[in-house]
Amino acid sequence: MSTLNRSDYRTLALAALGGALEFYDFIIFVFFAVVIGKLFFPPDMPEWLRQLQTFGIFAAGYLARPLGGIVMAHFGDLLGRKRMFLWTLALYLVATVATSLATSATFFFLCRFFTGAAVGFRCVK
Repeated sequence: MSTLNRSDYRTLALAALGGALEFYDFIIFVFFAVVIGKLFFPPDMPEWLRQLQTFGIFAAGYLARPLGGIVMAHFGDLLGRKRMFLWTLALYLVATVATSLATSATFFFLCRFFTGAAVGFRCVK
């Protein structure tokens, strides 16, 4: 049985933090879907269409996962999985912070897409 060194504990802590932030981010989006829809889409739009588009942005995070997994796994093979893992955590952090600064539905969609792509790499083994 091997023991974990300091670097392994750091990686484990970052992985746990990344997973916790990922699920927190996705859950908060669902709880505030009505508010998000009202902020990013015109008020004269039918409510059902506004919610459909809001959940479409939510789905972008999930649809980007396979693409992120494929692209980042390729670079993980070239540059090292640990290095790419840290890059995906950084991408997730930047995309999440950028989400809070979003002023248009398109930018918000892109932030969700990159958030999902970053998560996709952590699903690849």
